Amino acid sequence: MPKVSDDRLAARRREILDGARHCFAEYGYDGATVKRIEESTGLSRGAIFHHYRDKEALFLALAHEDAERMADVAAEEGLVQVMRDMLTRPEDFDWLGTRLEIARKLRTDNSFRAEWMARSAELEQATLSRLERGRQAGRLRDDVPTEVLVKYLDLVLDGLITRLASGQPTDDLHAVLDLVEESVRARD
Repeated sequence: MPKVSDDRLAARRREILDGARHCFAEYGYDGATVKRIEESTGLSRGAIFHHYRDKEALFLALAHEDAERMADVAAEEGLVQVMRDMLTRPEDFDWLGTRLEIARKLRTDNSFRAEWMARSAELEQATLSRLERGRQAGRLRDDVPTEVLVKYLDLVLDGLITRLASGQPTDDLHAVLDLVEESVRARD
């Protein structure tokens, strides 16, 4: 039997993740049935679950990938820039509905919560590191602990995601983000 190359396996996983992301975003976690995931990916149940043990493992892989992507942007450009990008190019953020599903599962599923908490530390650490560097450079306020600033920005991010994913108007949200950015900057 011929061995499948690592590149081909990675391409197949990418195919599965892309189709599943669309399915979870459109139908939610519960509505993303295995049949719908098959239709969305164009692959059979066996092909999908050869790479992921079950639907939850597939969802966690997506959630982790999205957290890594956000952590990369947050580390380079800041969390407020992530939010600005969401407003400017919402089509690049097809995972917003998935983020709402993550919040729901965190509330209702203890095993998912444990897995997610272990993996989501990356985004928080990237944001914390960037804010610490900004504070050391004198760009960020120093009268509030950095951990509090991270939680503040994360709450704003959650609110923005909820607003975007639920189709609410985004008028004047750039002005809101200007206010958020100003609130964390060092005072002259």
